[in-house]
Amino acid sequence: MGYPAIDLAESVVLITGGGRGIGRATGAAFAAHGASVCLADLDLPAAQEAAVDIGGAAFSVDVTSRASFDRCVNEVTDQLRHIDVLVNNAGVMPLGGFLDEPDTLSATTLDVNLWGLIHGMRLVLPAMIERGSGHVVNVASMAGKLPVPGMAVYNASKFAARGLSLAVREEIDGTGVSVTVVLPSAVRTDLASGVPLGRGMPTVGPEQVARAIVGSVRTRRAEIPVPSYLRLFDVVEALVPDPLLRVGRRLIDDRRALTSVDPDARREYEQRVADQAAIRAIRKAEADR
Repeated sequence: MGYPAIDLAESVVLITGGGRGIGRATGAAFAAHGASVCLADLDLPAAQEAAVDIGGAAFSVDVTSRASFDRCVNEVTDQLRHIDVLVNNAGVMPLGGFLDEPDTLSATTLDVNLWGLIHGMRLVLPAMIERGSGHVVNVASMAGKLPVPGMAVYNASKFAARGLSLAVREEIDGTGVSVTVVLPSAVRTDLASGVPLGRGMPTVGPEQVARAIVGSVRTRRAEIPVPSYLRLFDVVEALVPDPLLRVGRRLIDDRRALTSVDPDARREYEQRVADQAAIRAIRKAEADR
């Protein structure tokens, strides 16, 4: 079906994980079109700094907590009446062997990358559906289609994010509200710090992903890979025999997340994720008392 057009110059856009990387670049891209941009992040100072740069507003959110996400949505709507576009962008990407990954880190990955989307959509979609207009963008990854050694639980979260997005899109068909899942390849952000990019792996900057996210408000496509030529992946996977696919994967060194990570270059990012997991664990313990 067709969707009611969303005028970006008159729109309110809420972006999670807005303090850095794709989220920050997406905020800048929407702001350049005149949108009222709300950057939400667990790291409020980072969101505040980004908001000053782009002329937006900053909000605190822990996407793994429905209560925290609800407070964020209420604060945005109290100030700006409604949300036209929700970009569920917050995500974490631990690397390493599946058997070595601590349960707490795996839980954090699933909580942020999957439950963050669930909370966001359940909190924002009802009002969009009532108005008969709105758009949700869930930022997943080509890792939602392509299994990568050293990223097993991250893979699981992104496969789930893609399936969730496509299923919800079908459920709300006919309401005037759309859901798009964006699937970037390797992106030059903190998530990929310490990982050798290139060498056969399509690599993009956060601004390229941001352009795809903003463009989805016009096209309302169900699924948008970045770069766009990765749409051919499904055809290649269907037609090329598995032994040849394995050869191709080895040629581009698909095991680099296990074998070639620079621990020093990645230490700051991993510490930030560990700190966030610790904060969430403390908050959960306090809530359970």
